[in-house]
Amino acid sequence: MIYILLLIYLISLRLLELAIAKSNARYQIDRGAVVVSDRYYPLIVTVHVLFIISLITESYMSHQFNQSLSVSLLIIFIFLQVLRFWVILSLGRYWNTKVIINPSGGRLVKKGLYKYVKHPNYWVVFLELITIPLLFGAYITAVVFPVAHMLLMTKRIPLENEALKKYTQ
Repeated sequence: MIYILLLIYLISLRLLELAIAKSNARYQIDRGAVVVSDRYYPLIVTVHVLFIISLITESYMSHQFNQSLSVSLLIIFIFLQVLRFWVILSLGRYWNTKVIINPSGGRLVKKGLYKYVKHPNYWVVFLELITIPLLFGAYITAVVFPVAHMLLMTKRIPLENEALKKYTQ
């Protein structure tokens, strides 16, 4: 039952994040921001959808959601959720799944985790893509999707850095 509750939480959170991103995009665009063209964005979305499908499929096929839960992995997962919320709250209306920049010269956010780490959201996602499948006993998923994420971030992070450099002070 705990696996089903965790899946409901994960899927609900991702849907909520998409709604927040859409609202934030509308807010930013209404204030003159532009969406930076990112040809890898559809692939990023696809990887995240396939991650959930793979997580469900592999864990069901390996133990039908009847494996005992690792308390230490659950604690790591909860810690990562705290970091995820901290990142989203730190960026506020700037948080988004897309690269959206205000050409009128915004300022780089340097609070929360952003005070200590560049692109903390991508690090949190990377660690989640390892921890969540391990929690679910989905070991192939725990290898494939962090690698896919890292490959995509080799394109996304330079795109974001260039846009930030061009439009922020």
